[in-house]
Amino acid sequence: MSIVKSFSVGNGDTYYIKHESDNFSMIDCNLDDNNAEEIIKEIKRESMYKGIHRFISTHPDEDHIHGLELLDDKWRIVNFYCVKNDVSKMDKTASFLRYCKLRDDQDKAFFLYKGCSRKWMNRNSREEDEDQRKSSGLIILWPDRDNKYFQEALAETKKGESPNNISPIILYNGRAKFMWMGDLETDYLEHIKDEVEFEEIDVLFAPHHGRESGRIPKEILEVLNPQIIVLGEAPSEHIHYYSDYNTITQNSAKDITFDINTESVDIYVGDSKYSVDYLEDKNKNKFNNYIGSFTPRR
Repeated sequence: MSIVKSFSVGNGDTYYIKHESDNFSMIDCNLDDNNAEEIIKEIKRESMYKGIHRFISTHPDEDHIHGLELLDDKWRIVNFYCVKNDVSKMDKTASFLRYCKLRDDQDKAFFLYKGCSRKWMNRNSREEDEDQRKSSGLIILWPDRDNKYFQEALAETKKGESPNNISPIILYNGRAKFMWMGDLETDYLEHIKDEVEFEEIDVLFAPHHGRESGRIPKEILEVLNPQIIVLGEAPSEHIHYYSDYNTITQNSAKDITFDINTESVDIYVGDSKYSVDYLEDKNKNKFNNYIGSFTPRR
C-alpha cells in the first residue's frame, strides 16, 4: 500500500509519497513558523521505516523551497533531486542558499531529465545485490535537455528570471498514477506538448497551483484524461477550474491524503465540511474526513 499526501501550506506546494516499496519521497516544501514543526514531525514519522529518502525540488521559487533549511536540519536530506541549473536570484534567502548547497553537492544531488534512470528511483536492485529494494516507480517525462524551449528557459533563469519553466514532469507509476508539473506555464506547455510521452493517469496536480497561467492545453488533457485534478491554493480569482473534469480544490479541502490500496484509492481531507459528489462511498475510516474512493485504471 502507498500514500500520496498534499499538504495545505497556503500559496505553495508540499507533498510526500510513502511508497509501497522501501522508498519515501518529498516533492517541494513551503514551511513556515505556523506549519513547519507539525509537517516535519509527520515526515519523520512516516519515513521512519523506509530505507531510501529523497527530496525532489521542481524549481527554486520560494513557495516551493521555503523552509528547506529547516527540513534539511531536522530530517537530513541525503538524496536531492532537481533539474541541473544555475539559477540566479537577487534575493538570496536562507532557503535558496540551502537549495544551492544541496544542488551543488556532488554526493547528494541527482539531476532529473527525460528518461533518466537511477537505482531505487525507477530501477530495482539486481538479484545479486545484498541490499535488495524495489524501485519507487518515479518516472521523469521532462525536460529534454536538448530541447530549444527548455534551453531558453534554463538560460533565462541564469539571468535571474522566473524558474517556472525548468520544472520537470514527474509521473508516479504505482497502483495508481499521479503526475506533477511544478509551475510549468501554458505557453511553454504548448511548445513541448508533442515532445512529452504523456499517458492516461488517475490524479493530476495542476501546474502553477491551478492558476490560469498554468492552464494545461486541451490536447494534453485529452491524453492524460485524469480522474481527478487537484487545484492548489492560488487565489480563487486566478484559478482555472477545469469544468470538464472532476476536481478537488485545496483552498477548501485543506490537506489531501490519497490512501492507495489493492482495490481503490481512498481520499481524506483536512476540512470535515468538504465533500464532492463523484466518488464512491466505501465507508473507510483509516484517517479523518473521508470523502470517497475511486478505482484506479490499472
